[in-house]
Amino acid sequence: MTLIIQKPTGAKLNLRKTWQPMDADAAAYITAVETADGQALEEKVKIAIDNFVLGCKSDGIWTAIKASCILAGARTLAGALVPLVKQPADSAPARFGTEGGWNYLRKTGLQGNGTNNYINTGRNNSQASGGDPQNSQHLAAFPTVVGIGAMLASRNLSTPLGASQMNISAGTLFLASRLTATQAQIGDTILASRICGVSRSAPGNFAIRYNSISSTHTDTSSSPNADSVNVFNRGGILDSFGTHRLAFYSIGESLDLAKLDTRVTDLINAFGAAIP
Repeated sequence: MTLIIQKPTGAKLNLRKTWQPMDADAAAYITAVETADGQALEEKVKIAIDNFVLGCKSDGIWTAIKASCILAGARTLAGALVPLVKQPADSAPARFGTEGGWNYLRKTGLQGNGTNNYINTGRNNSQASGGDPQNSQHLAAFPTVVGIGAMLASRNLSTPLGASQMNISAGTLFLASRLTATQAQIGDTILASRICGVSRSAPGNFAIRYNSISSTHTDTSSSPNADSVNVFNRGGILDSFGTHRLAFYSIGESLDLAKLDTRVTDLINAFGAAIP
């Protein structure tokens, strides 16, 4: 018998012990991950993914996600780099750097080596080059270990106007979306295991979220620079390779970061309970 509980938000939670696909997008992703891994995922891992996708759709944030990877849950690094969401014109996520330097853990995600490893997400920062609109954009990542350097960034230091980033330098978290003049600067670096992100839905300011805190930063948007969005690297003249461990990232149009935070936190917690 299948048991489904309807939450107050309208999201359906799949409480079955054996997985049966409830969402076509989740099912396609799970199949692709299992193909890359060469073996099946645990039933509870698959149910957690199903619930995550259903929850995002119920919250109205799914269609804003244009490029995303769940960097946890999969049995192999190849499986973890299977895109949860990818646009047809975008390239698949690709890793660069020291091949033997990747540190992947199924429960907590993928860690950068801080030297030369990074992931090109296949998504461009500029709408003209296949990215998202100037005044409708988000970047979000879920760190389970907070280090230094870039988490997710398009920032090319030779042309900073229009760049977007989440980067920790000298004990300060820098957050930007379509940068013109000022970044949001957080003196206390974020605690692990919550979403860190930016979301711009207006020309004059953008939303930020870190450590379960939401606020707004004033900065007029500039035309986005045409650089790829990378994980663990912000590029340009002064590279800033990250040492964070990330379990998830998302790129796309503006969305409610608090809702995404709740959904991803539930997903990673479910992985922790399901994976031996």
